[in-house]
Amino acid sequence: MPELPDITVYLDALATRVLGRTLERVDVASPFVLRSVEPPLASCHGRRVTALRRIGKRIVVALDGDLFLVIHLMIAGRLQWRAGAAGPGRRSTLAAFVFDGGTLVLTEAGTTRRASLHLVSGEAALRAFDRGGLEVLDASAEAFAARLTSENHTVKRALADPRLFSGIGNAYSDEILYRARLSPLLLTGRMTGEQVDRLHAAARAVLEEWTVRLRAETGEGWPAKVTAFREGMAVHGRFREPCPACGEPVQRIRYADNETNYCARCQTGGRLLADRGLSRLLRGDWPRSLDGLDERLEDARGGAGERATPGHRRRKGV
Repeated sequence: MPELPDITVYLDALATRVLGRTLERVDVASPFVLRSVEPPLASCHGRRVTALRRIGKRIVVALDGDLFLVIHLMIAGRLQWRAGAAGPGRRSTLAAFVFDGGTLVLTEAGTTRRASLHLVSGEAALRAFDRGGLEVLDASAEAFAARLTSENHTVKRALADPRLFSGIGNAYSDEILYRARLSPLLLTGRMTGEQVDRLHAAARAVLEEWTVRLRAETGEGWPAKVTAFREGMAVHGRFREPCPACGEPVQRIRYADNETNYCARCQTGGRLLADRGLSRLLRGDWPRSLDGLDERLEDARGGAGERATPGHRRRKGV
């Protein structure tokens, strides 16, 4: 799911293309994408774009007449820009926003339609989309600490909770926790003041650095490669690849449609966090540490070092 850095770069690109332009019409290709009926979608046709903003992970296009288009990309939704009028729609096309200078196309990969479009009237209606999450880049250390400890959750869940923090999801929470050298399963109610300060500094640094990086990669073009798995990330999406700091293989916890990636050596003192699927399968045989994992791998492979993971080969001197 596109998160704060990705949405920020989308807004940058949109600003140079649609701000001050007239939205001629919106062509809806999928009936499932439009989630509002009042005001009718046709009421936004012919109106000028007056502002662009972000609410959490949503993109808001403000139009004159106090109307707002609210786009939520969810996991697989993406935005494409086409100069001039849009051509024939593809199966992935959900909607096309035709401006006097080009067309913004909303697409979604796969067959599950989760991306959404709303048209609302007035600031009061727009505020309904604000889950109340704190903007980390604008927050003081004290405000961050108060919000983090307002509920007792795992720190991973807290960072990705839109009611607590705005714009952070699965990918950047992994990177923030790695930067802070904190376990994703650490309970916020048990965190020390030093750990909270470390997390705050890491969150600001990761979000700022990735926003700068994505802006530099995009330049004056369009952010065409928006993905949760980016080259240069330390742990997210890098299961079994070496940690950039210690070289141990990155670990993961899988649950539902998501996974958490972390370095056991750098974040949990070498302790493996139980993956629900594997620990249910192995039960009491689930290894509790990296050394225990080495022993399990060695037993399973009969000492065949050539088939060990990269981290395993390094630790055994292969």
